[in-house]
Amino acid sequence: MKSTGMSFRRLLRPYMISATLIAVTTFLLGAHVIPQSNVARVNFENRYIRKKSDVTSVDNIQMQVDTGVIAYITHFDNVSKSGYGFSLDKFEDKKLVSHLTAQTIQYDTLSSRRFSWTIRQYKIRSLQGMREKLESGTRLDTTIVMEPKDFFYVRNQQETMTLPELNEFIDRQRLRGAAGVSTFEVEYHKRFATPFAAFILTLIGVSLSCEKRKGGMGASIGAGIALSFAYILFQTISSTFAINAGWPAMFAVWLPNLIFALIAFALFRRTPQ
Repeated sequence: MKSTGMSFRRLLRPYMISATLIAVTTFLLGAHVIPQSNVARVNFENRYIRKKSDVTSVDNIQMQVDTGVIAYITHFDNVSKSGYGFSLDKFEDKKLVSHLTAQTIQYDTLSSRRFSWTIRQYKIRSLQGMREKLESGTRLDTTIVMEPKDFFYVRNQQETMTLPELNEFIDRQRLRGAAGVSTFEVEYHKRFATPFAAFILTLIGVSLSCEKRKGGMGASIGAGIALSFAYILFQTISSTFAINAGWPAMFAVWLPNLIFALIAFALFRRTPQ
């Protein structure tokens, strides 16, 4: 078409429109649809391929559930959604102001509100300077910002979370000072970075196809495939550095896009307009 006098920019337009449709579709599917369909796959892989049996209980749970609020559970059973040996400490200006202990804690699966818990046989010590107030009871329905799924980690769990769930999980884990958040941060930023690859690889492909080479179209196709594989390899390596070497997740995920965007721009500039 360029031999008929059509400019390269005009030739590029329908390809970029197609890339936009691909990018939008990829983002929407990756943010909401694919994670839900991944649940069955991840469970199957963990159970039958990796031979990981389901963990139904965990001991000695300690986490920060809110600013200055620390929860501790001696033992929690995921089948009954209940635990025993529960305590909840509240701090203000690094001083303990409230200490709650309870024999048992039960997650309310029937409640319409999230984070609904029922504690039984409880005692609350409220500290105000030199004064101390003691309160006790047999049952207390309360809201504690934690869920049973927070106590258990499933391999590739990040792949089963929608974008809002992933964002909420990362915020809560950061608040708690939990380890291993980088894996989820990488997945979060990938959901945004991957759609942009459609524009970058499209520009590279069209630019290469419009360049005259000695090897003909086959050489252009080979160069395009090689660059695509290099992009995927670089993305995998940089993500690994974010998880294992402490690179900032956002930088590691977007670095391949930045480098290959520069390559795409250089090829675009070289192509006769």
